[in-house]
Formats: sequence, C-alpha cells, structure tokens
Amino acid sequence: MKVVGFTFIRNAITYDYPVLESINSLLPLCEEVVVAVGRSADDTLGLIRSLTLPKIRIIETEWDDTLREGGRVLAQETDKALAAVPVDADWAIYLQANEVLHEADYEAIRAGMAQWKDDKAVDGLLLEYRHFYASYDYVGDSHRWYRREIRIVRPSIGVYSYRDAQGFRRAGNKKLRVKLLPATVHHYGWVKPPAAMQRKQQDFNKLWHSDDWVAQHVTPAAEFDYSQVDALQRFTGQHPAVMQPRVARQNWRFDHDLSRNTYRFKEKVKRWLEATTGWRFGEYRNYELI
Repeated sequence: MKVVGFTFIRNAITYDYPVLESINSLLPLCEEVVVAVGRSADDTLGLIRSLTLPKIRIIETEWDDTLREGGRVLAQETDKALAAVPVDADWAIYLQANEVLHEADYEAIRAGMAQWKDDKAVDGLLLEYRHFYASYDYVGDSHRWYRREIRIVRPSIGVYSYRDAQGFRRAGNKKLRVKLLPATVHHYGWVKPPAAMQRKQQDFNKLWHSDDWVAQHVTPAAEFDYSQVDALQRFTGQHPAVMQPRVARQNWRFDHDLSRNTYRFKEKVKRWLEATTGWRFGEYRNYELI
C-alpha cells in the first residue's frame, strides 16, 4: 500500500505554526511527504529544509494574493501540493500546518486505509477533530467547531481542494464518499502566543475580506483577546508526542472559568438533540458518509 502525505505552508515562523510537528506526525504513515512552501517574508523555506529527511519533497510556490474571496488561495496551494503526489499512490494524507496526528491513532489509520484500499466506492476517509483554544489545556466545546473532515483521499480519482481548503470534492463538483475512522486530528490553529495570534488575525482575514472589512472588524491590538470565547472544556488527555516539547515551552498563561461557559438557547437545543439522538442538527457536511 503506497501512502503519500501532502501539506502547504507560508510564513510559518511569523505566525508560529507547528508545521515541523505536523510533518513529523505524517512521516511514520507515509513513503513520502510533499510540502508546498510558499514564498515567505521569513525563513520558512530554511525551516522546512532543516528536516533533512529523504522522505520529504519540497516544492516552492508563489501565492496569488489577489484571490481574496472565500480563502480560495488556500485551496489553490493545497491543490499544488496534491498535484505533486504520484497518481499511483493508493492514498494521500493531507494535514494543514496547524494539524497534528497522534501516534496512538496510527494503527487505526493504517487499518482503515488497508480495509478500504480496494473498495472503489470509497473516495476518502474522514477523521474526527479536537480543536485547542488559547492554550494547550483547553478545547472548544460548542457547535461552531467542526467535528469531522476529510483528510485522506485517493489521488487517482481527480479530487481537488474545495472552497478555503477545509475539504475536498471530485469531478463534477461531487462530494466524496467517505468512511469514518476512529482517529482524531489535533488542531492547534487557535493556540499561539497572543501577539502571534493577533498578527495572524490581522493578516489572514485578508484572504477572505477586503482591507476595509478587516479595518472595521479586526480591532487593532498588540495581543489577541482570548477571553471572547463562548465555551471550552479542560483537556485531560495527552498531546501527540511530537507536540510535547512545544507544549512544554509555552510561555504565556490562559485560564478559563468553566462555570462561565455561555451557551445560547440555539446551542443548548443543538446539544440536547445531539445527546438525545446522536444527530448534530445543522452540521455542515462536505462529504457523503457511507
């Protein structure tokens, strides 16, 4: 079974992305990992080159910063990395630069890829998500956090990145038919030093909106205000081994009083429905679960 990983990155140092940890979490599952490195204002290319491993293949790219509607440039960069994956690969595993796999899930991922490798009715594999917020001690606990996404696809069937690179589709704008695996992506996109998160908010909103919109909706500040979150839960598990040195280096403090979680009425109804029926009302699904 041939498995190739792919990802993309730009300005990893400026925005404190755990991209090395992300790539290292892919390596044990893959024969090769393709990394599309966009031209950066920092030494992101040097950072990725520091991973002097034969499994890693770097392609250098130029982001089209005029694609400012709906984060389309993120999908375009994903597609550049995906296009470099050999078409004879049985599976391609995709991670964004703030996503990390846990070594405890490798067995389940390998088993799922092997089980569905020859079943052409299965276009991709769906993974669960755990979204960390503000520090490595808290995870999001409301329905605004997506709970699942496609992260393993067949590169030979013409899949492409959809909208702002959250998921994938195939020819004819069709949703991928997927199986759900008992494995969880650890998403650290909302865990950064407050100053780095503020820089990210100011700059990344420009991938979706005009300068005027950003000026009106992103409050200028030296640091991001993490207290505006609605609801969190304390994380009591173990972070992936590749993340533990970074977690130990955390140099800022964030505390959240769990008793002050704020659930709006609509959120309370959704939570009750899910607890009662197992159905998540209003969930966005860019896939067909089979």
